[in-house]
Amino acid sequence: MIRDDIKAAQITAMKAGDKGTRQATNLILSAIKNRDIEERTRSVQMDDDAMVIEVLQKMVKQRRESIEMFEGGGRQDLVDTEKAEIAVIERFLPAQMSDGETTAAIEAIKAELGASGMKDMGRVMAELKARHATTLDMSKASGLVKAALS
Repeated sequence: MIRDDIKAAQITAMKAGDKGTRQATNLILSAIKNRDIEERTRSVQMDDDAMVIEVLQKMVKQRRESIEMFEGGGRQDLVDTEKAEIAVIERFLPAQMSDGETTAAIEAIKAELGASGMKDMGRVMAELKARHATTLDMSKASGLVKAALS
């Protein structure tokens, strides 16, 4: 399980005195714990690895947005910190689909659903998320779906 890998990395970082990795793994485990608390109230429970991957993807997205803002503000020190955290978080994510693989998956779903225009974008995105949510950056996929349906 990914959660166990993160805990093992945290212990290794503590023993090695790797402050950056230790802090990043603390942030990851904290975000996962918050998500666990949210999940208690839901009637349908998600698969643990899928939930952890979703949390990690959200964390990467947040850090990328922060990097853009910090670069605009001229805060290179904060940009470097965010990039280091992204590197640690991405170690635990499964390999992401390439643009070519994503496009092929979109075309397959488009053909399967008989999607022909922008009115079908929601259906295509829903199916894409159902099949490939853990290995796909959905924000990047959104642009590719728009291009495929235009």
